[in-house]
Amino acid sequence: MSKIKLFADSTCDMPVELLEKYDISVVPLYVHFNDDSFKDKIEINTQGLYQKVTEYNTLPATAAPSPGDFYSAFKPFVEEGREILYVGISSLISSTVQNATIAKNDFEDAKIEIVDSYNLSNGSALLLMKAADYIEEGLSLEEIADKLRGIAPKLRTIFAVDTMDYLYKGGRCSSMQYFFGSLLKIHPIIQMVDGKMIVAEKVRGKMEKALDYMIEDALERKDRIDSNRIFFPNSMAEDSVNYIIAALEKELDNPQFIIAETGCVVSSHCGPGGLGIIYLEK
Repeated sequence: MSKIKLFADSTCDMPVELLEKYDISVVPLYVHFNDDSFKDKIEINTQGLYQKVTEYNTLPATAAPSPGDFYSAFKPFVEEGREILYVGISSLISSTVQNATIAKNDFEDAKIEIVDSYNLSNGSALLLMKAADYIEEGLSLEEIADKLRGIAPKLRTIFAVDTMDYLYKGGRCSSMQYFFGSLLKIHPIIQMVDGKMIVAEKVRGKMEKALDYMIEDALERKDRIDSNRIFFPNSMAEDSVNYIIAALEKELDNPQFIIAETGCVVSSHCGPGGLGIIYLEK
């Protein structure tokens, strides 16, 4: 057993088998529908989210784990004498990292490192897998945290949105934008830039055109892609993921693809049919 214990939050969207393989514990975010509160991926899954969105005709509010949640999660491992490395969702879109830092400061003698991924979804997962590699190499907690902070800016993350319904319900686009976007079949391409989500492109037409945009974007960078781990976070978009994989596997050098289901927090932004590509650039 490694002296270093790895932690994520539920937005990492890492498949269960990988969480188990790398002994990664997850602190869940919260999903709120009116007065009802659910722990992401523990008390509600993506299918349950969509059912409740239909039932309430509104998107949920999402909330970071409290400092107390992190303290309770870290404490048993601190008492065992283990060191802790937590990698979290971008601090520019959630207070999760800040709350983990508050919890860290409540431990007087523990060795705890908090790493801001400046990313979302499988961006954190990819960094945690790199952390596991560094643990195998025998690096110290501080060395691993420094390396992760150095490579986090090399994460490339783009998402394609199939329906604008969730952007509209979540107040992320106006009724006019929603009307014309739906009429013209607009598919926003969301990209992570400097820790924030931006609309990089608006693809008009069938979803296939948005997928082709993502393929083209990746192939323009194919010489820079670290193909050891390429994540495909998606919300009930298996056919779209397979479409992109079929195109990329012909062009990349021995790529290793990891398909992951997005949890409630990410799915509440992208909606059903949304999907992303996340990888590290060399």
